[in-house]
Order: sequence, then C-alpha cells, then structure tokens
Amino acid sequence: MTEKMLDVYDLLSFDNPDGGVWKQGFDISYQDNEWDNEPLQVFVVPHSHNDPGWLKTFDDYYRDQTQHILNNMVVKLHEDSRRKMIWSEISYFSKWWDNIDEQKRDAVRRLIESGQLEVATGGWVMPDEASTHYSALIDQLVEGHQWLERNLGVKPKTGWAVDPFGHTPTQAYLLRQAGLSNMLIQRVHYTVKKHFASQKTLEFFWRQNWDQDSSSDILCHMMPFYSYDVPHTCGPDPKICCQYDFKRLPGGRISCPWRIPPQAITDNNVQERAQTLLDQYRKKSKLFRTNVLLVPLGDDFRYTEAVEWDQQFDNYQKLFDYMNSHPELHVQAQFGTISDYFEALRKSTGMDPVGINVGQLALPVLSGDFFTYADRDDHYWSGYFTSRPFYKRLDRVLESHLRAAEVLYSLTLANIQKYGQPNDYPSVDNYKLLTEARRNLGLFQHHDAITGTGKDWVVVDYGTRLFHSILNVKRVIVSSAHWLVLKDKQTYFHDPSNPFLQMDDVQPSQDALPRKIIFEVHEKPRLLVVYNPTEQARMSMVTVYVTTPKVRVLNALGHVVRAQVSAVWNDASHAAADVFQLSFVAQAAPLGLSVYQLMEGMEPRTEAAKYMFLQDGRQISVSELEHFRQFYQQDAAPVHIENPHLKLSISTATGLLEKMRLKEDDSEDLVKVEFVLYGTTSNKDKSGAYLFLPDKEATLGLFLQVQPRKTMAKLPLQANFYPMTSMVYLQDSSGRLSLLTAQSLGAASLKSGQLEVIMDRRLNQDDNRGLGQGVLDNKITANSFRLLLEKRSSADEAQNEETAPYSYPSILSHMSYMYLNHPLISMAVNQRSDNPSLTPYSPLSASFPCDMHLVNLRAIQSKEEGGGPSEQAALILHRKGFDCGFSNRNTGLLCTTTRGKIHLEKLLTDLKVKSITPVSLSLMHTHNSDADPQEISLKPMEIRTYRLQLS
Repeated sequence: MTEKMLDVYDLLSFDNPDGGVWKQGFDISYQDNEWDNEPLQVFVVPHSHNDPGWLKTFDDYYRDQTQHILNNMVVKLHEDSRRKMIWSEISYFSKWWDNIDEQKRDAVRRLIESGQLEVATGGWVMPDEASTHYSALIDQLVEGHQWLERNLGVKPKTGWAVDPFGHTPTQAYLLRQAGLSNMLIQRVHYTVKKHFASQKTLEFFWRQNWDQDSSSDILCHMMPFYSYDVPHTCGPDPKICCQYDFKRLPGGRISCPWRIPPQAITDNNVQERAQTLLDQYRKKSKLFRTNVLLVPLGDDFRYTEAVEWDQQFDNYQKLFDYMNSHPELHVQAQFGTISDYFEALRKSTGMDPVGINVGQLALPVLSGDFFTYADRDDHYWSGYFTSRPFYKRLDRVLESHLRAAEVLYSLTLANIQKYGQPNDYPSVDNYKLLTEARRNLGLFQHHDAITGTGKDWVVVDYGTRLFHSILNVKRVIVSSAHWLVLKDKQTYFHDPSNPFLQMDDVQPSQDALPRKIIFEVHEKPRLLVVYNPTEQARMSMVTVYVTTPKVRVLNALGHVVRAQVSAVWNDASHAAADVFQLSFVAQAAPLGLSVYQLMEGMEPRTEAAKYMFLQDGRQISVSELEHFRQFYQQDAAPVHIENPHLKLSISTATGLLEKMRLKEDDSEDLVKVEFVLYGTTSNKDKSGAYLFLPDKEATLGLFLQVQPRKTMAKLPLQANFYPMTSMVYLQDSSGRLSLLTAQSLGAASLKSGQLEVIMDRRLNQDDNRGLGQGVLDNKITANSFRLLLEKRSSADEAQNEETAPYSYPSILSHMSYMYLNHPLISMAVNQRSDNPSLTPYSPLSASFPCDMHLVNLRAIQSKEEGGGPSEQAALILHRKGFDCGFSNRNTGLLCTTTRGKIHLEKLLTDLKVKSITPVSLSLMHTHNSDADPQEISLKPMEIRTYRLQLS
C-alpha cells in the first residue's frame, strides 16, 4: 500500500508542541537489553558540505577552503585505512583535479578503490529541487557522471542531498533512472519529520505518483532532526551531540551554543563519554526499523585544516575502540561511507545488497513531494520560489539556447561526416564552448544560485557566467546553422570576428534585458534563417526589427508570405520613425532551418490595434496585452482582439484582460487580473531571501510532473505557496485554466478560481538563515507567460481526475509550453556577405509524436586529450503524460501520437546512425536489451537515454 503525501497532510494538525530536548519531536526511551540478540551497528559518515557559491563566489570558496579540504583528504585518509569520507559536488572536484599532479591523482584513485572515499550523487552540484527545470537537473547530473567516467571510472550508487530547501520526487526519479539505488534527504517540514519518526517510516521506497508498479522505486532515508550539522545528527539532544563535534574543542574558532564544550577523549573519560554518546545513538535508532544506524559527521566547509581531521578522527576512533571492545554494550561502531550504510541496511532487511529487487518489502512505500518546507514555527521557505526572478528567467534563456545549440551541433557533426571532406567548421572550439555552457548552467542549478539566496556579488558572478554562456552558445548555433544551410559546402568559411549569420537580439550585459537587432533592408534581398529547436513541425510567429515599413517576405520557393508591419514604440505615445516591427508566420520543419528573403517592396498590412492577432492559435502572450493601454482613453468601450479560436475583451482603463470567449462552443469566461502587494509581518521574524512571512492583508498595488495541491486553511498563508516550475492550472469538471511559465516563480490558489503568482520581492532585512543581507538588487525582469483556457470533452474523466494522485497537462498545453520555452531562433545573413545560395535544412523525415520530447541530443566528449567531440551522442527522450479529456479540435497541431513507439532510424534520416544502445539516464550503465534498438517504446512519463554511434 503506497502512502501519499497529500493524505499525510490531511492527517497532521501542524501544531507545534515543545518536545523537550528534541524540541520539534518527542521523548525517546529504550530498554537496556534491546540489543542483546542483535547488536547496534553504527556508521559514522564524515562529510563536508561545499556550496558552489553562497557567501563567497565559487572561485573564492575554492581558493580559501575547498582546495585545502581535498588536499588534506588525500593525506589524512592515507594515514589510517579505517578513515572514510564522502564527497558530492563534481564542480569543485573537477577544478581541484585539474590542479593536482598525476601522483596525487593516483592516490585519489587508490582511496576510491579501497572504499575510503566515496563520491555520492556525483552531479555537478547538489541542486535546488523547487526552481530547477527537469532538463537542467538531467544536464548537471550527466555532466558530473560523464566527468567521473572519463577521469575516475566511478559510478555513484547513492544520492546525498542534505541542504536543498524541500525535495521533489522528480529528483528521486532522475537518480533512479541514472542507476542509483539509494538516496538521502534532510530539509523536510519538522511536523512531517516528527510524524515519520513516530511511525518509523523515515526510511521508505519513494515511488512516482504515476507509477503502477515498483519500477520507479528508490530507497530513501530521511534524516530525522533539525539540521545536518553535528549537534543534530548524533541523536535527539543537540546539547549532548555538540560535545562530540571535536572541531569545537576549547580554544578553537567555534564553540557550542549550549555552553557545554567537547572534551578530548582520554583513558580517564572514555568510558563516560562513550556511554553518553551510545545513549544518543540508541535513542536515534529507536526512530528506525533496523539495528543499522546512520550518523553523519560534518557541516559546511568542514575538514579544511589538518588539525581538524585529527581532532575528529582520532577522538572518534578512541570512542569506537572502547565501544567495540566492550561486548556488553552490544554495539559495533565505525567510520563508513553512505553506501556502506545502505549496504548494511539492505543486508539487515534481507534486501538485494545494491540492486532494486527488494523481494519482501521490509520498508513502506511513499509517493508525493516535500514542499513547502518549514524548519521551525511558521517559517515557511516559500520566498525563494521567487527571489531574484531576473536570474530565474536568465536560467531558462540559457537552458533553451544550450539545448538548441547541442542539437544543432550534433546534427552538424553528422552532416559533416556525410560530406566527408576537410573543412573549416570549428568542431573542437564549439565543443569547448558547449562544455563551458553546460557547466555554467549546471553551477546555477545549485541550491544557493537559482534560488536567489546568495550574496549580491555572488549573484553577479552567476549572472555573468550565464550571460557569457548565452553569447557563446549563440556562436555555436550561428556557425552550425551557417554550415547546414549553405548549398555549396566548399565555400564554408569560419570567421569568429565576423560571423556569416547574426542573431536577431543581443543582451548588452548580465543584468539587462535583450534588445532587438535592427536589420537593414534594401532592394537586394536580405536572407533570414529561422531555426526550429523543437522536434515537431510548427507554424509560429517570427518578429524582427527592420529599417523600412515597405517590406516583402518571400519563402525559399520565392512565394510571398503574409506579413504585418507594426510600430516600434519608444515610449507610451511616440513611435520610432526609423525602426519597424515585421511579423510573419514561419513554417518550420522539426529541428529544421527555414530560409526567408526580406526585400524592400510594397507595404504589407499596417497596424491598427483591432487587427492585432494572437500568436500560435489559442495562446495569449501576456506582454502583448500591455500594448493596449497606449491607444485608448479611460472611459472607452473594451478593446476586442480575436483569431479563429478566441475573442478577448481588454479594459481600456487598465489594459488588462477582462473576458475570454472560446469560439469552439461560444462559451465566455470572465477574467480579473490585478496586482497586489504583500508587506512583511510586524513580528520579530521577517521575510528574507528564503522565508515568506507576510502581513496577512494584501494591499492592492512544472515540474516534470504536476503535483496536485490542496490549499489548507489550517496552514498559514505562506505555507500554501508552491514552486511553479513550468505551469499551474485550476480546473473543475467542465474545464481548465492553465498558466504556462517561462521562468520559475512562487504560486498559490488561496481562493477557489483564483491564481496568484509572486513576480518579484524586495526585502529590507535578512531572515536569519545565514545569508546576512536583504534582497534589494531588483532588476527590470521580462517574466513571460501563456494563458490557456480549455474545455473538457467528457465529464466522467473529470471524476477520475479529482481522485487521481497525479494530473497531466493536455497535448495542447505541452505544445504551448514548448513554443513558449523554445521559441524559433531567427538569424540574418550579415550585410557584408555576398548572398550565397542557401537551402532549407530538414534533418527529420517527420515530426516526432506529439507526446515525445527530445530532451537533448548531446555530443559526447572524445577520450583523446584536447576536449573535442567523439563520434558518439547521447539521445535523451521523454514521453510526456497527457490528459486525453480535452478537445484537440482545431488546435493546428502538426503531429500525432503513437502510444510511445518511435522508429529512430526512419526519423533521424540525416544522422546515419551506426548503432543505438539503451543506457541509463547519464550513460553510466548499459542496459541489455533483446528488443530491436531502432524501434523504441516508452511508457508515459518515462525518460530514457540512448547512446548513438555515428558512423
């Protein structure tokens, strides 16, 4: 029987009684003879939590702390083979590896082989799990695992996530698909921890909401107490546990806030000290079902100095030696890695030692997620769902451009192989740019980066990395598109300072909005290349800025394309005289490049507000609505804009949407849009970068999976805000209103039929979670959304939807999301180039099925030195779950569904694939498969990776 988190929330009263020494828990007691038959087995796991940026930048932390931790690790683990250590952030590890000599590298390899050092998770960072998009989570995991494969031959088995502020089952699913067997989480609501501890369900199999069997299960350990530091990991009493953090010995830089310091262990005090610690171990073990106990030993940036290694390891070894040499204590204690712990746990429950085949389930099964997190009182961490929204948006811009560049780059390499002659294409340089972009995007998934919880200058450092990588992946796109559309490949010439193609927008600096490039248009045709980064054919609006209102647009066959010229507004009442906005509907093949000609000629339809048409069929771009304020007086009648699907009424007083009419069934919905402002509470504890603590009155002013949420009156307002990573929707039996988003923000539905999204936050004060500053670095941010109104085609499906533990978007919603997050990319041929012959490029024989998403087609690095590409690529596919209960009539979708089947060789006609091997998500493990690898079949929601060998 699977327990669902929504049911757990229903059950709990969320009162907060004083639990004694374990303030948020309860008193724990035990009988002395409980371990007589089966001794307690204790694994003390040394760890050092290294944030890749927070109060210092990544590079400053590395210089001041991390490199010393890793250097000392090699020396200090070598001194005693009983010592153990785990490490998780590959961003730091790889930087260190590049700076050490071969002798030291060999020493590291020996420590890994002997089991003294374990790499846990092995991602580029320990990512945030609220604001991150699943494709970026995959990308940073692949980057870390590929680095490990190339440099150490290591395959992580266990996930370690002690610091992300809440946890998503999406991350559990990705770890499982990557071939990991176990995982650990820490930051979970204190009331949930207490409930799980009282039921002894802190260890469970975490299962996906949609999973019908156990194929997605991963063994998960939830830490029971307040923090991952030493005072909160040895047992329930922090006053006692702090005395066993030997970095806090008197005379050091840090001490115990409970005012009882640690004592160095001697022959005189070892008996009392061991018995006091064992009492904590026994109490902690009473919260679990087995006699195997996990005790983490570490904190942020620990083990920097050699003396700290000696303080911790020597004192603990004396305690272990005493315990283990007194059989009447019935305990076996030692240092261990996190996988040492899980192997012993599995053995004690009769499970498969590493695999997932669990036989008789000794542990419960759970589904759902752990948001929104509170660490004490009403301190809900829902503020960071929105903090620093400018960079949450920039993250998605890089993400979508990086994917576009990866795919186009892989297609270009394949095309060059087919062409078969030496050429000027910069494949190694481009690969280096892609690698750096993967790493900068990966770094930003860190739980103090995308969250907006770093110091101001650290935020600027992340922003600068994202900004540089956006510029660099655009260079990759431009040089690749140049090769692919060129009719005569022999004329290809790569000139980085004067590229053949020019993007249609440019971002001037890391904290500024992009600006449109203005293309000059004369009698001689100006060529425009349009790239469709999605795997379905599509018709979408392309908008470019040109120097004349008299423009004609021709397609590659020379036919005239319907176009519209609009004014470019310098401000609310002045139109520019020398710049005009040209809009036309481009037809784009899947992953293809289309070619258009812009030439001076007759004027197309000019703009009047009532002619403005809606992009992409049924979707409305919220920013388009803004323009209407400019044209109308306060008291005029509403403005209407329409297309074949929709008619909208917009208030002339506010410029905001008031009514939506669906033409399909002539139904009308009233919409009210308003802006509100929350102040912070007047209490002592106030909102900051992490926490949202509002005054209760507001004054006017996707995850990979959609988690169903219940707004609960028993919780404070801020507890009912959740992360909106890709979309949020409200529904009833007749229809659904979806808000699709191009950036992650906090959202809530506090009243029936009402949706609230927090757009930005400005905070004068710190919220006492270590950051030590408010958030006052607000930027003008172009948040981007789509609003989608859909009618259910049958009411009986709505009944199932109400009770199901999961919920799916419609096909149309998935498509609209793709259009919003992966817009067409327009490039013009440089003015200075003679117009060579260009030809459209279409790599696929047909669109992918509507529900099949190409997450990435990622070139794999060559084993040779030099950092260039190999002849292999990783193809990552995701079959989206969708709700069939919505009408698909007249949506203009240019794709079909095939029940999850896809024939790769027939689709990827341009790739000339030699072999296709199914592998784990991050390519660590190869799957044996009897099935025809060309014919691929995915279950709904499944994400799969294939290794392509290109001839």
